[in-house]
Amino acid sequence: MKQGSIDITAQLLAYALAEPPEDVRAVMRLSLLDWAACGMAGHRDGAFDAWAATLDTDGPATRFDGRGGTMAEAALVNGTLSHALDYDDTHFAHIGHPSVAVIPAALAMAQMQGVPLNDMVDAAVVGAEASVATGLWLGRGHYQVGFHQTATAGAFGATIAAARLLCLDGDKMRHALGLCSTMASGLKSQFGTMGKPLNAGLAARTGVEATLWAQAGMTASPDGLAGALGFGETHHGARAKVPFAWRMGSVSHKFHACCHGLHAALETVRDVPLRDATRVEVHTHPRWMTVCNQAAPDTGLGAKFSYAHVLAMTAHGMDTGKISAFTDACAQNPRLVSWRGRVTVSPVDDLTEMQARVIVDGAERFHDLDTPLPFETRANRIHEKARALVGARADEIAQAIKDDDLPAFAQLLTS
Repeated sequence: MKQGSIDITAQLLAYALAEPPEDVRAVMRLSLLDWAACGMAGHRDGAFDAWAATLDTDGPATRFDGRGGTMAEAALVNGTLSHALDYDDTHFAHIGHPSVAVIPAALAMAQMQGVPLNDMVDAAVVGAEASVATGLWLGRGHYQVGFHQTATAGAFGATIAAARLLCLDGDKMRHALGLCSTMASGLKSQFGTMGKPLNAGLAARTGVEATLWAQAGMTASPDGLAGALGFGETHHGARAKVPFAWRMGSVSHKFHACCHGLHAALETVRDVPLRDATRVEVHTHPRWMTVCNQAAPDTGLGAKFSYAHVLAMTAHGMDTGKISAFTDACAQNPRLVSWRGRVTVSPVDDLTEMQARVIVDGAERFHDLDTPLPFETRANRIHEKARALVGARADEIAQAIKDDDLPAFAQLLTS
């Protein structure tokens, strides 16, 4: 076991009890609006209707599809639907989507406890921080070998968020994390299918179930995450020492309706006329090659994971910020299929996951998503995105968040 590996469980418990800084809370409130709009749009898309209808146990928790459900089923449905369009936030420290795993668990527990929305926000913050810290502790090797950090690290974050709202003591939190360690799962092989958003829902449900079961007295290995034959050891975890820090303030929000790995390249050519280009060379971090480099997608979902296709869309004046642009017909459009043959994608070790270099007919351009947006700019872009997804309802949701009104917020998710 690597030095420092035993510290991760104690660190997650420390997050559960910590008071988040106000600037990080402010970013989480933006993510809450972003999450709500993505989830409502994911439900309206309709692709998961038949699946969600199979989860029909009645209960008091709010679901995007308008059904009342149990805490666990609501977390599962809401996590899945909010990731259905792959338009939610990403944290590049570990390449995971924190909000879709953590917020559904926090919402279900907050409704059960009847707490103010601000308490839910704090729980979501510490849960997101726990998921990022776990992802860093697991390391890039865990992700690269095929595990989906949104599902794996996200489950531990969802557990911490739920445990905070249930006010579990330290021993029961350890048992909840131990239960989570034997439940967390999710594979990158699901990318480009309905299984990818399901991974987020499973993480959220795991957090709720592990916490409720621990509260009820179920026990588990007190160090199921970092101990011998624990999650880290058996899931290719690097198990490195990770300092306690607040990282959610640097979460990245999506302004293109596709895999976040494509965004730096899209921002690079945002103002570049591409249609008449004869050669477009994309240089990207090697890890994106197995995530979003589908050369010949034939579905709208697959197109969201294709450098060649999103650049073809951009070249032909299609707005990659619109969910409605990514259809099967778009993926099969003969003009786009022909044009994407001009694109080559190469891995370059000196680029980070946040960077891209694009060479258009010999002219080189570069973009780094890690360049921070001013808070007001970020807030305005998220509000614009939310309005584009759910119309005037976005303003009502934003007001409910501002008013600390959890019942109003929850009701607006289903109207």
